[in-house]
Amino acid sequence: MSEKKDYNYNSPSKFTDEMKTIPPVRRLTELEKAQMTPLQAMTASFGLPRMIITGFLLLLLVTAPFVGVDLPTQITNIINRFSWNAVLVLAMVPMIHAGCGLNFGLPLAIICGLLGGTLSIQLGFTGAMSFVMAVLIATPFAVLLGGGYGLLLNRIKGGEMMIATYVGFSVMSFFCMMWLLLPYSSPTMVYGLSGNGLRPTISLDGFYNQTLARLLEIDFAKIAATLHIGLGPLERIKIPTGSLIAFALLAFLMWAFLHTKTGTAMTAVGSNAAFARAAGINVDRTRMLSVIMSTWLGAMGVLMYQQGFGFIQLYNAPNNLTMPTVAAILIGGASVNKASIPNVIIGTILYQGIVTMTPTVMNSAIHMDMSEVIRIIVSNGMILYALTRKTEGVK
Repeated sequence: MSEKKDYNYNSPSKFTDEMKTIPPVRRLTELEKAQMTPLQAMTASFGLPRMIITGFLLLLLVTAPFVGVDLPTQITNIINRFSWNAVLVLAMVPMIHAGCGLNFGLPLAIICGLLGGTLSIQLGFTGAMSFVMAVLIATPFAVLLGGGYGLLLNRIKGGEMMIATYVGFSVMSFFCMMWLLLPYSSPTMVYGLSGNGLRPTISLDGFYNQTLARLLEIDFAKIAATLHIGLGPLERIKIPTGSLIAFALLAFLMWAFLHTKTGTAMTAVGSNAAFARAAGINVDRTRMLSVIMSTWLGAMGVLMYQQGFGFIQLYNAPNNLTMPTVAAILIGGASVNKASIPNVIIGTILYQGIVTMTPTVMNSAIHMDMSEVIRIIVSNGMILYALTRKTEGVK
C-alpha cells in the first residue's frame, strides 16, 4: 500500500516539491511576439472577444445617425451610466485578488449603502451633506457586515462564489421584511396612507440627487452660451466630472493599495494560498480584509449610482445590479483570480455602451417599440457570454 503524502506547507522544501507538480503557464516568447502582425499582436493583447464587442459598439455608434438616433445624447448616456456603475465594478477587484472569486454577494454591500442613504434622509440631512452622511453611516455597516461575510467565506474555501450567491439572496430577502418593519418615519420615504414601511422607490430630489454629477460638470451648451458661439451637436453633451473624479480617486487608491506590502500579500494569497502561508502571511486575515474592502466599495458604488440616477430603489432592486457588475468585469478581461483597474474601465464602458446603444439603434431601425425586450436579450446575452469565459486558476 502506498504511503499517503502529507505535506507540511510551513516547510519550504516540501512546498517546493509540491510546486514542481504544477504545470507552468504557457506564455508567448519574444520571438513569437516579433513574428506577429500588428492585428495579431492587438488580438493577443486585447483579446478577440473584446475586440468583437468593441467593434460591435463602434458599429452601433456609426450607424446611430443614419437611423435617426441623436448620437451626442447617447454618448452622454454612456458616460453617465459609466459614472454610475464603475465603482460597483471596482468593488470586485479586492476579492478577486485575494482568491475569493467574483463577489456574487454584492447585494450585502448594496444593503449597507441603502442603510446609509435612508438613514441620512431619516435624520434630516439635505443637499450635499446628506451624501456625506450616507457615506459615513454606510461605512460601519460595511465593515461589520463585511467582516461577518469574510468569516463565512473563510470557512468554505473553494466554494466562495456559490455561498456568496446564497448570501446575497438571503440578505436581500431579509431586508425585504426589514424595510417594512424598521421604524422609519420620514414622509419622503414611508407609505402615505399607513405611515409605516418604506416605498420601493424614493426620490432624492432635495437630498443628494446629482450631488457629484453636477460638481464641476462640463455642459457644452452652457459653454457655448457663455462664449456666444455655436458648438452644434456638442451642445447636447454633458460630462459628470465630479462622479468621474470620484471614481478615478477610488481607482487610484485601489491601484496604490495593491502595490503596498499588504496589497502584494493579498495578491500572493489569491495566486497561491499555500505559498503565502509558507511566506508567513495570515491568509484568513488577508482574505477578510479583501471582503471588507469589497463590501465598502460596493456600498460606495450604490451611493454613486443613486446620486446619478436620482432615486433609491429598495426590496428586490439590489439583486438587479449583481449580474451586470460581474459581467462587466469579466468582459473587461478579468478572471476569477486576476483583475486590474483597466479591466474595470474597459468592461464597464463596453457593457454599458452595448446596453445603452443596442435598444435605441434597433428601435429606430425597425420602427417598433421593443427597447425593453432588446435590452433584456442583449444584457443577459452579455452576462451569459461573460460567465462562460470564467476560468479557474490554480490555487
